[in-house]
Amino acid sequence: MTEGGPHAAVPSAPYADLTPAAVLDALDGVGLRGDGRMLQLNSYENRVFQAFLEDGHVVVAKFYRPQRWSDAQILEEHAFASELAAAEIPVAAPLLLQPDRDSPHAAAVTLAGTTLGIASIGAHAYRFGVCERLAGRAPELGDPEVLRWLGRYIGRLHSIGAMTTFKHRISLEVASYGEASRDFLLERDIVSPDVSTEWRALVDTALQACRTAFDAAPLRSLRLHGDCHLGNVLWTERGPHFVDLDDAVNGPAIQDLWMLLSGERAAMSGQLLDVLEGYESFMDFDWREVRLIEPLRTLRMIHHSAWIARRWEDPAFPIAFPWFAGTSYWADQCTRLREQIVAMAEPPLGSPA
Repeated sequence: MTEGGPHAAVPSAPYADLTPAAVLDALDGVGLRGDGRMLQLNSYENRVFQAFLEDGHVVVAKFYRPQRWSDAQILEEHAFASELAAAEIPVAAPLLLQPDRDSPHAAAVTLAGTTLGIASIGAHAYRFGVCERLAGRAPELGDPEVLRWLGRYIGRLHSIGAMTTFKHRISLEVASYGEASRDFLLERDIVSPDVSTEWRALVDTALQACRTAFDAAPLRSLRLHGDCHLGNVLWTERGPHFVDLDDAVNGPAIQDLWMLLSGERAAMSGQLLDVLEGYESFMDFDWREVRLIEPLRTLRMIHHSAWIARRWEDPAFPIAFPWFAGTSYWADQCTRLREQIVAMAEPPLGSPA
């Protein structure tokens, strides 16, 4: 992935000096005074905290990984979330931040924009955004009505996303997600030497199939959520909402739909029809994009391996992915690539098998 430059130098161990006290001090510096209760939420990429405030509100503060996105890229994500919220599409939109002169920690916090704070902690600077806490549970994807509801929701999101494109964030393309990831892994000899020759041949074949699918027809690119898996969708009795736009990109609409599908081919075909029935209530869908489902799955798989490799110096990653450095992981990747090459040669979902 092509990523933005850092705001400040990254420590040898990312987030090493981002202690709970430092987080609360940063929030206090923008007038969000915690009552001392705080919970760290699951996130490998960033550091995300749920903080309880003295006024009874609960907020979620996200401290961005150094050297990942530029200020402009983060602010573009924030602007998109705010645009969606203004259109009454339920998302976790960023709060406006302002240094609080009455706080003893105000001097350590500056702003890169109205929603992006920069906290000086030790010798480093951490960029952060804050939103209201949104609660919910995972949606029941086995219910066709839930799939239609999710389709309507994403259709509404895309109707706003289609109004323009991101200028600073990346685009989901074979080059940015697939070829760059392959090159990173090979240039640093990360693939196990026992299977590296086989892996390279398979990944080259898979990426050629991806390019063929993307080149088959010019497809519309719009602003997307970009990472629409179940961990980023919360469900309440009022329906779904998204909680994270950190991976927002330009790309084809199907990227925000295919991760809702699972199971055998027949099951996924039925699920896709349910999702698109809801989606097309708000947004036209180019059915040629269905051919991109398996190529997008392939790109995500290759990109995920490179993502782990790029983060390996973060102490959290060897603990979370201890199998990554072993031969068995890369042998399994070879198996999965073979399966994806076969899957990409099959007719698209909804076509006769």
